[in-house]
Amino acid sequence: NFYNLRRFFMRDTDVTTNKVRLSYVHLAAPYSKDPDTAPKFSTTVLVPKSDMASIQRINTAIAAAEASGVAKKWGGKMPAVVNLPVYDGDGVRPNGESFDDACKGCYVFTASSGSERPPQVVDSALNPIIDKNTVYSGCYARVNVSFFPYDAKGRRGIGCGLNAVQFVADGEPLGTTVSVADAFGAPDTGIAAGAPANTVTGAPQIDPLTGMPYGV
Repeated sequence: NFYNLRRFFMRDTDVTTNKVRLSYVHLAAPYSKDPDTAPKFSTTVLVPKSDMASIQRINTAIAAAEASGVAKKWGGKMPAVVNLPVYDGDGVRPNGESFDDACKGCYVFTASSGSERPPQVVDSALNPIIDKNTVYSGCYARVNVSFFPYDAKGRRGIGCGLNAVQFVADGEPLGTTVSVADAFGAPDTGIAAGAPANTVTGAPQIDPLTGMPYGV
């Protein structure tokens, strides 16, 4: 059993959260919004500030990752600036923009794994979820992640690897969704099939070559 193995081999830099909410979910296929960056499996994790147990485990794991960085990555000393992966959802993003409303009252971090190592995705009974689109932005889950030190491109900090996701419950989907009725209005049965409507009157547009409505 995957989770029993994880518990046996879990390191002090590993964390399994309590119930959290997921956002920006990319578990069905690796994704990158930057064409120059390798695509990854990823999700953003929203940890309620009331969940002190998860927050304490995360803080402890980050501290262990920093100690590993000093010993193995950063030349034996703590850098003056260590970039951390967890943000206050009531604050602002590193670029100065506010977080989404769903992040309010939460701590926020993004966990990812390379395209060659998809995370395990299971249901509440630990059965593998074949259709990973079942886990979507807005649903509730538990996640198992690993914090690790890095030293790359002049930046030193702590990253977060995504190991496994356990779907827990449905939630209100996050993101903008528009129904076709809202987008296009009620169908106009008086317009011939294939005839584009006049955007002002709603009447069929006339083909200037034939004098007949388009599609007739």
